[in-house]
Amino acid sequence: MSEFPSLFISHGAPLLAIQDGPAHRFLRGLGTQLGRPAAIVIASAHWETDAPLVTTSAMPPTIHDFSGFPPELHQMLYPAPGDPALGEHVHELLATAFPDAHVDPVRGLDHGAWVPLALMYPDAGIPVLQVSIQTERGADHHLKLGAALAPLRSEGVLLIGSGSATHNLRDVRGFNDQAPTAAYVTTFTDWLSAVIEGGRTDDLVHYLERGPDAGRSHPTAEHFLPLLVACGMGGPGVPARRIHSSVTFGVVAMDIFAFGERTWCSP
Repeated sequence: MSEFPSLFISHGAPLLAIQDGPAHRFLRGLGTQLGRPAAIVIASAHWETDAPLVTTSAMPPTIHDFSGFPPELHQMLYPAPGDPALGEHVHELLATAFPDAHVDPVRGLDHGAWVPLALMYPDAGIPVLQVSIQTERGADHHLKLGAALAPLRSEGVLLIGSGSATHNLRDVRGFNDQAPTAAYVTTFTDWLSAVIEGGRTDDLVHYLERGPDAGRSHPTAEHFLPLLVACGMGGPGVPARRIHSSVTFGVVAMDIFAFGERTWCSP
C-alpha cells in the first residue's frame, strides 16, 4: 500500500477554488502527482474545539463558512463521502494520547478542507474526515496531535494540515491579487522554510519568539497550528521540503510543505 507524505497546505481565501493563480494551478496538479489515497484526514484551521474531535458522518455536508464572495462559491458543493469506521479508528488513535478526544457524527467539511481538495481531487470520490484543532493548547500540543495520527500513513491515508503560511487579514486590501508582496511576508516564509527543511523542530514550536515578524504574520495562531499537525503526522526521520511558494493579495502566503516518506518531526 502506498505511503503518502503528510502535507501542510495554505488554503488562502475561498476564492482559491475558482480564481486562477499559482497556488490554484499547483493544487490542480498535486492530486495527480500524489496518486489516489484510500482516504483523506485533514486538520483545518476553521474547526476549533476544546478537545480533539473527528468527524464520523457518512456524507459530510459542504460548509460555506464565509460571506461576501461570488455566488458561484456559495453554490459549490464537495460531496465527498465520509467513513464512519475510519472515523472510529482515528478516534482510537487520538484517544491514546488525548483521553478527552471524541467523535462528531454531524459536522461537515469547512472551506479549509473542501477548497483545496476540490482542486486536488475534483471528483470528490475519496472519503474525507476532518480533525479539529485546539488553539488554546498551543504548538507542542498540535505536534503531538499529528503524531497520534501518523500511523494512518501506513494505511494508505493522506494526512493534511490546512492553514496558511501567513494570515494577517487586517493587511488585506480589497483582495487585490496584483498587490506587491509585503516584506514581512517574505522574511517570515523564508525563515519558515529554512526551519522546516533544516529540521529545527524547536524553532517551529517557538515560532512566535524566534520567527522574524511572526506576530505580524500570525496575529492569531489558528492558521499556523495545522502546520505543526502536518509535521507530527509525518513521523520522525529526514527533513521535509517546501513544494510550492506564492503569495496572494500581497500578504497571504500560499506555501505548501511535504513531510516526506520519513520526516524529522517528532513530539
